[in-house]
Amino acid sequence: MDPFDAGTGGILRQPKAVWATAGASVVAFMGIGLVDPILPSIAQGLDASAGQVSLLFTSYFLITALAMLVTGFVSSRIGGRRTLLLGLAFVVVFAGLAGTSDTVGQLVGYRAGWGLGNALFVSTALAVIVGAAAGGSAAAILLYESALGLGMACGPLLGALLGDASWRYPFFGTAFLMAIGFLCITVFLKEQPKPARKTSLLDPIRALGHGGLASAAVSAFFYNYTFFTVLAFTPFVLNMTPYKSGAVFFAWGVLLAVFSVLVAPRMQRRFGSLKVLGGSLVLLAADVLVLGYGNHTAAIVCTILSGAFIGVNNTVYTELALGVSDAPRPVASAGYNFVRWFAAAAAPYFAPKIEEWTDVHIPFVVAAVTALLGAVVVVVRRRALTLPHSRLRSSGGTPMAEALEPRHASEDSVTVFAN
Repeated sequence: MDPFDAGTGGILRQPKAVWATAGASVVAFMGIGLVDPILPSIAQGLDASAGQVSLLFTSYFLITALAMLVTGFVSSRIGGRRTLLLGLAFVVVFAGLAGTSDTVGQLVGYRAGWGLGNALFVSTALAVIVGAAAGGSAAAILLYESALGLGMACGPLLGALLGDASWRYPFFGTAFLMAIGFLCITVFLKEQPKPARKTSLLDPIRALGHGGLASAAVSAFFYNYTFFTVLAFTPFVLNMTPYKSGAVFFAWGVLLAVFSVLVAPRMQRRFGSLKVLGGSLVLLAADVLVLGYGNHTAAIVCTILSGAFIGVNNTVYTELALGVSDAPRPVASAGYNFVRWFAAAAAPYFAPKIEEWTDVHIPFVVAAVTALLGAVVVVVRRRALTLPHSRLRSSGGTPMAEALEPRHASEDSVTVFAN
């Protein structure tokens, strides 16, 4: 079945509940890159250093990492719909409060609350879309991946458009859009069935005892350090107006979306997941080295180009997390995300510090090394990372869709966050 075929219950013919959840997911993913174009403006407006402003990412993703142990516990008890609404309520409140901040400390604290809300929402949205969608998992997952890519692309653009007037407006804009999402889900989404077994707080940690899942998490940890060095530190290096920076990261997000949804699955079917992942990590390492040492034009080009490698990596890592172990996929993915998001919290903090201790080039050298370390883990642990079901690589559907179908598609907490 073609997932784009409107006549067969594909991506274009979905219930209102699916569109409401997908629309809110776009806004949720927008929140990740929303602050990119306005980081210099925030630093100027709050009289803060680059290192202090970068803590907006650190607090956000530190809470996100810790929340991975909680989201399954919560959603398996109160259900998917209530978990979505709880997450949206957190985002509305803390995004709005972020816009009222008078100090960088307040803003960092409010971003932490925002991160908790986003984790609760995004970790549940995929399973809710799959459970409510028409036409099977393939169309539902493609819709979710499209929402992810659109959100990652449009976040910097919205941040630039609203942030040109004031750095506060993007935060208020996000709160407003999420409030609309809250109302839509309240009206259109019915409660989803709860899983038969409730998830404990320690289940994700126990799942990491599987060698393949632990290897995927460690490799993704190194990769995420590189990813978020690009996302959080590069805006200061480019030193552009919000409009220009927003355009750069919009192009970056478009490449991320295209390569995640369209290119990566085709490459996996042709070359195999591990070869694609290892090669993409090596190319990403080369890209960030040129970004760090090239001139201003080269830095812009390499920033945009990194979106292609990041899109490929996101898709392959998601497949590995969902399919490499025999643990329930919500539990396995929660353990995987618990590990990797610590790197997303670390990179925005350490990159400016490394620049202070050395020079502006060295943070990108470190980012290149971490990407290579991720590739080394893939090569050394390739036997453990080989997916147990060959159909995940040979099917004509998207790898993520195949990873979810047929088992656990109705569970309430498939914790896949930004792939």
